[in-house]
Formats: sequence, structure tokens, C-alpha cells
Amino acid sequence: MKVVCGFENSHRELVTGRGLGLETTPSWVSDSAKTIFGEEMDIVPYVQRIIDGVKKDGDIFLKSFTNQLEGKPLKQIEVAKEDLRKSYERISDDLRISLEASASRVEEFHKKSLPQNWDDFDSGYSVNFVPVESAAAYIPGGTAKYPSTVLMTAIPAKVAGVELFSLACPGSNENGLPPDSVLAAAYISKVDRVYSLGGAQAIAALAYGTESVTRSDVICGPGNMFVTVAKKLVYGDVGIDGLYGPTETVILADETANPILCAADLLAQAEHDPLAKPVLITTSNTLAKETQAQLDVRVAHLDRSDIAKASLNDQGVIALVDTIEEAIRLSNAFAPEHLSISIRNGTSVVPQIRNAGMVFLGEYSHEVLGDYGAGPSHVMPTAGTARFNSGLGVHTFMKSIPVVNINIESALEITSHASVIAREEGLTGHAEAAEIRQELL
Repeated sequence: MKVVCGFENSHRELVTGRGLGLETTPSWVSDSAKTIFGEEMDIVPYVQRIIDGVKKDGDIFLKSFTNQLEGKPLKQIEVAKEDLRKSYERISDDLRISLEASASRVEEFHKKSLPQNWDDFDSGYSVNFVPVESAAAYIPGGTAKYPSTVLMTAIPAKVAGVELFSLACPGSNENGLPPDSVLAAAYISKVDRVYSLGGAQAIAALAYGTESVTRSDVICGPGNMFVTVAKKLVYGDVGIDGLYGPTETVILADETANPILCAADLLAQAEHDPLAKPVLITTSNTLAKETQAQLDVRVAHLDRSDIAKASLNDQGVIALVDTIEEAIRLSNAFAPEHLSISIRNGTSVVPQIRNAGMVFLGEYSHEVLGDYGAGPSHVMPTAGTARFNSGLGVHTFMKSIPVVNINIESALEITSHASVIAREEGLTGHAEAAEIRQELL
């Protein structure tokens, strides 16, 4: 990992160029566009062409595009409910028990997070929180399997009261179905519809509907650059939870932290993706050196060691600063997805954390627990978007509807002010609609 000393240097290293990185188009994307559509394109017009194809031709486009892209037919779009049950029965007992235990904690957390309707009859206003009617999640596929992401998206939606929850996940087995563990998690989470679809075409189908796919009011979940660009392009026609880049973790530590645990947590992020960003911010030069030594030893034993090494070498940063106050400022500027705090009296600094997807306090409330069932959803803002966005939760699937029911006396009192402001804005129709109520009494 790259070692950077001092607050200013560390700030420059971590914050410069921070973002989703959607401005550039890899050459393989342009090549893919030429193969499919006959011309090279940057990623945004390429994804827009896919979205337009789904909107225009529905299932026909989904099948032809998938066949062109993957070189094999799309055998079925919707997965039968019976296949979900069979997958649930096929997975190991240990996995089934663990998924159900995780599901239970996730459900408990989100039930406690439900907002409560409120009213103030004297003032004449109230707010009702209501769920959207339908929502959907994208579950990444390919060589990876993410049953945990099914739990972390479907359960909050169901707790919020969403009537129809769907998910899309690329097919991976010879039958063209998503992995058994993903389908089993969908069964546990009571997902209503599952589609064997991936990429931008899946997002477009969920946003606009096809003959086989039911459109959704909200789309959530992480994905690759095609999924992220597609979510950005369909936003406005459908709600989205956020735009996600590669995963990232900041460990904020002092001399009391355990370098073995720091290294283990950094590797847990590094093994996700060569672009994953593991960061250690510390006031201790000794901890920095010992953590680096642990990383060098432990990375070789990982099944995904090549991926982890690429992440550590290309994205990893150890930032050495003088004080915990500087460490907190640096973390808030970086706005990490995961923030693990491992310092003396860590509880005392939590109120100073302004920007983070989730905070993990102490060495045993570690980030991996957040991935697999501490309670909150692990779908969280990345690439600095924690500055303005929160992790997925029941709020992702709910709307607040204010209700105004003011008594006549109060309404007439407000009317005079409304009239004055309306006339200042040149909206005489507004003013007269207020004033006429005074005249009719």
C-alpha cells in the first residue's frame, strides 16, 4: 500500500479525482458496441442504445441482445417460483441456517427503522409515510454470487410494505438460472418475481417493463459500470437508490489498534475487486508498519490473492497524520462507504463523523459483520456519495405525504400572508384564490 505522510498530502491523495469514474470509456466497451451495434461508442450512448432497444422491442431485444453479447440464447427470462423453492432445498444446511439468521437480524433492524406517521391537529398538518407499490433490485452475477445482497435489498423493501418486489440477476448455470444461493435467498426474502437478466438491459427492463418483466417504481442495488450508467439514465422515469462504484473501507486507528485485525479488514475489501479501495488512516507509524507487514504475509493465503494484491498495490493508501482530529477530518473528506474506528475511546468521536455509509465501532463490530447480517443493509454509498446519500433502508422504498387540514380561523390568518407573497411573485390567480375565501365569509 502507498504510504502518505501529513494531512495535506493525504487529503490530496485521497480526494483528488474522487468519483464514480464514468467519464472515460474503456476500449473494450467501444469494441463491444461495434460488435453489437456496428459502431464504436462511448459508454453513455452505448447504454442509451440498449435502453432504447428494450423500450422499443421488449423481450425480443432482450433475447437477441443477450445472444449477441454472450453467444448463447436467453432460455428463460422469469424464474419459476418452484425453482426458488428447489434452490432453497438444494443449498447446504449450514448456508440455509446462516442466511435465515442473517435475514432475521436484517428484518429486525429495518422494522425498528420504520418512520412513524405523525399529526398535529391544532396546527392543521400531518405526514403519512407510504411505500411505493413496486420495487426491484439488481444482484450482480458472473463469477460472483451475492445471496447476501438479496437479503439486504428485498427485506428492507418488504418491511417498508412494498407489494411487488422483483430482482434481476444474470444466469450462471447450464439452465440459464442465477446461482442456487441467490434463488434461495430470494425464497427466504419472499421476493415476488426473479428474472435471469444482467447488465444495462436488466435495468431498462425493470424501469420500463417488457412482455415478461414488470416495471418497478424504484430500482436499487449495486452493479458494474453498465448497470451504474443505466441507473443514471433511467432516473426520473423511475426512482433509484444511488450510483455505486467499487467498494471501499477506511480504518481510522491509533496506536491501540491491532495490526493483525487492521490487515484482515483491509484484505476483506481488497479481495472484492482490483478497483476496491482499502485505506488506513492512523496516527501511529508503528501501527502502519506492522499492518503493512501483516498484509504482505496474509494476502498470499487468499483464494483471490491476485485481485487483493492489485487492489492493495494500485488503490491502497496508508495515511499518516498527526492527530485523531486530523484523521477524522480526512475521513469526512473522503466520505467512505465503510468506516471502522479502532481508537482509544472510539465512542467519543462518533458524533464527529459526518460522512460515512456505515460506522463500525471497535475491533469486534467489524465490517464483515455489516456485509453479512449485523442488521443494516450493506448497500451503501461509495465514491464520496456518502456526502449526500445514505445506505439503502426502508426509506429507500417510502414516500412522505404531507396532509394539510387547517381550521377556518387559522386558514384565514394565513390567507393574508399568502396573498401578499403571491402578488409579489406576480401570480394574481394565486392571490385571488386566497382572497376570495375571505370575501365569501
